[in-house]
Amino acid sequence: QVQLVESGGGLVQVGASLRLSCTASTRTSNTNVMAWFRQAPGKEREFVARAWRAGRTVYADSLKGRFIISRDNTKDRIFLQMNSLTIEDTAVYYCAAGPTTDAFNYWGQGTQVTVSS
Repeated sequence: QVQLVESGGGLVQVGASLRLSCTASTRTSNTNVMAWFRQAPGKEREFVARAWRAGRTVYADSLKGRFIISRDNTKDRIFLQMNSLTIEDTAVYYCAAGPTTDAFNYWGQGTQVTVSS
């Protein structure tokens, strides 16, 4: 079993930056890929970014250049640096992990990010 613990959410104003972190409880093949998803009120959950242990990163097209995912392989921890936040970024942000991108078997509880004007 892998537990994922997110932190770093909060209430910020439009244009601000915020950094989320997610730490896995154990290092296994189930944490080969770690990713961020988000779910805004009344909307479907959407992919944000993912990072392989080997170093490759992928972003949702709409967030490229504004959000940056990074990974600390020594602790199987990922970060999401979010810049120039807008009201549309308000959502619960979830961390996920899995052996491949087709199998995110583990999910965190989520951390709320609220952007106000």
